[in-house]
Amino acid sequence: MGSHHSIRMIVGIFGNGASLLLYCVPILTFWRVVKKKSTEEFSCVPYIVALLNCLLYTWYALPVVSNGWENFPVVTINGFGVLLEFSFIFIYVWFSSPKRKKKVALRLVGVVIVFSCVGMISTFALKSHHLRKLFVGCIGLVASVAMYGSPLVAMKQVIKTKSVEFMPFYLSFFSFSASSLWLAYGLLSHDLFLASPNLVGSPLGLLQLVLYCIYRNKGKEEEEEEGCVKEAVANWDMEKNNAKQIPHQNGSQV
Repeated sequence: MGSHHSIRMIVGIFGNGASLLLYCVPILTFWRVVKKKSTEEFSCVPYIVALLNCLLYTWYALPVVSNGWENFPVVTINGFGVLLEFSFIFIYVWFSSPKRKKKVALRLVGVVIVFSCVGMISTFALKSHHLRKLFVGCIGLVASVAMYGSPLVAMKQVIKTKSVEFMPFYLSFFSFSASSLWLAYGLLSHDLFLASPNLVGSPLGLLQLVLYCIYRNKGKEEEEEEGCVKEAVANWDMEKNNAKQIPHQNGSQV
C-alpha cells in the first residue's frame, strides 16, 4: 500500500512538471502578441476554457470536496494554472479589438457564474465528500473534455492552411505528456474524474503531434515555391525590358 501511494505521488509530481511546462508554453505566444500589439488570428477560447477547468479542479482537490489533502498535487498545479490563465486573458483583452473584448468579457462572466454555482451547491447543498466529489467531478469532466477538445480548432486551421504557425510543437508535446501522466495518476488513484478527461486529452495530444510532423515543412515549401515564382517573374520582366531597349539603342546608332 505504501509503495502504491509513493508511485502515485511520483507520477503526480511528474504530472505537475509536465502541466507546468504546458501552462507556460503560451508565454511565447503572448510575448508575440505584446510585441506586435495585436492578437492576430489567435483565439482566446482555449484560455477561457482552461481557466474554468483549473478553477474546477482546484476546488475538486481542496479538502472541502476531497478527503483531506489526498489530491494535493492537483491543487498546486491547477492553482498555478488559474493565475497564468488569468494573466493570458488579461493580455489578450488589452491588445484585442473592442468587438473581441466584449466576447471575452461575456465568456468570463459565464465562467464566474458556473464556478460560483458549483462552489455554493457543493458547499451548502451536498453534505458528504462522496456527493461533492461526484458533483464537482462531473462538471470538471465536461470542462476538461472541452479544454482538450478546443485544440481541434487549431488542428482544423493547420489542415486548412497547411501551416503549423498557430499550433506550436511544445504546446502539443506537453499536452500529450501531461495528459498521459494525469491519466496514469487517475488510474492509480482509482479516481474516474481525474482519469477520464485524459482518455480524451492523451489521444488528441498525440494527433496534434502527428499533424505537426506532417505539416511542419509544408508552409516553408510553399513560401520557397512562391519565392521562386516571384523571382522567375522578375527575371522574365527584366529580360523583356532588356529586349525592348536593344532595338531602340540600335535605331539610335543608325
